[in-house]
Amino acid sequence: MKHLACLLLFCSAAFSQVAEKANEGYQTKEGRENVARTLADPGRDEKQRPRDIVDAMGLKQGMKVADVGTGVGFMLPYLSHVVGGTGQVIAEDISNDFLDKAKLKVRAQGLNNVTFVLGTDRDPKLPADTLEGVLLLEVYHHFDYPEPMLGHIRDSLLSDGKLVIVDYYKRPDAMPGGRAMQHIRLDEDDVIKEVEANGFKLASKHELAPKQMYMAIFVKK
Repeated sequence: MKHLACLLLFCSAAFSQVAEKANEGYQTKEGRENVARTLADPGRDEKQRPRDIVDAMGLKQGMKVADVGTGVGFMLPYLSHVVGGTGQVIAEDISNDFLDKAKLKVRAQGLNNVTFVLGTDRDPKLPADTLEGVLLLEVYHHFDYPEPMLGHIRDSLLSDGKLVIVDYYKRPDAMPGGRAMQHIRLDEDDVIKEVEANGFKLASKHELAPKQMYMAIFVKK
């Protein structure tokens, strides 16, 4: 019984909710509407350099890729165009509010290779052994349950598939008003350690926005 109690305690710690502060603004419809407005900010193109992200992912015509935590669909046009009509983009989110907005964007731009998936905070519901790439743009710090999420993402990737994480540093100057110190769960080095502990190996990393955001690219071990 003592061994079982210890095992249950370990499992509880391993799969505990860890991003409570980052997710405070997502708990109500009004809060999600406020977040949606920031996600649709035209200034994101200059700051987050979506074309550089797509280039770093090494995507080509005919490939299949997932945008996990797609939000209002900021990255969908860029991903859709690079994989082309013979490719596929899976837009995943755990909120129907965001998926509805992303669907409007896709319809308005005539992106015919995008499909939508409603995931959960433990499972993005991606098809197994299918994807050449999975993108987490400004998403990883929102994972309440990173271990099961990373496990499912790993299962969705082909043997040479890539997991690409773009996120803020956990440093005072990374976000306005020092917000990153509370909002971001882990700094870059600790994110890498956590991801590598869950079946991945770091392939490359570099700074995307000076002193604000980084990009880390992982492959399956």
